[in-house]
Amino acid sequence: MDLKLINENGQATSTVAASDELFAREYNEALVHQLVVAFQANARQGTRAQKGRAEIAKSTRKPWRQKGTGRARAGMASSPLWRGGGKIFPSSPEENFSHKINRKMYRAGICSILSQLVREDRLSVVEQLSLDSPKTKQLAGKIKGMGFDRVLIITDNLDENLYLSSRNLPNALVLEVQEADPVTLIRFPKVVLTLGAVKKFEEVLS
Repeated sequence: MDLKLINENGQATSTVAASDELFAREYNEALVHQLVVAFQANARQGTRAQKGRAEIAKSTRKPWRQKGTGRARAGMASSPLWRGGGKIFPSSPEENFSHKINRKMYRAGICSILSQLVREDRLSVVEQLSLDSPKTKQLAGKIKGMGFDRVLIITDNLDENLYLSSRNLPNALVLEVQEADPVTLIRFPKVVLTLGAVKKFEEVLS
């Protein structure tokens, strides 16, 4: 599989040979959907909680006598049927939202996403992307010069100047290969890999 190699002006200069297993795999929509759902579910903290009828601070006295009033019978004011009563099935902070994804499935899903990005012409490769100093304006100019509006930049080794320059840019995100996740890969319309990142992806996912 040949990937498009671009320069700092966004022009295609040549191609880079890459693994077909990573960048020419058939798109598996069901697997990618499962991957995205699992990733978002595993990010949930589950810190919300609700009170059951036993935890409501209300009197347990019977509101009125059982018969003779003409009203429906009632046992206590903390009943889930009453306003201000407890929940029937309260949410618990100990609830586990995590989904299990096998390592083989995760790798296949990431490869499927990368392959689809290549087919849609959303993935490009640069030889190296670095800055002399942490300047946001300098990085914004480079991104604009490449012709990108919103872009995800993935490097093999995170350059500190590059990372610091990208923090205040809402349209750019800089990650290392091991930090790339399925949601971020799908969310950005353009993805740029360095040559080192391509090789590292091949090492990690092959």
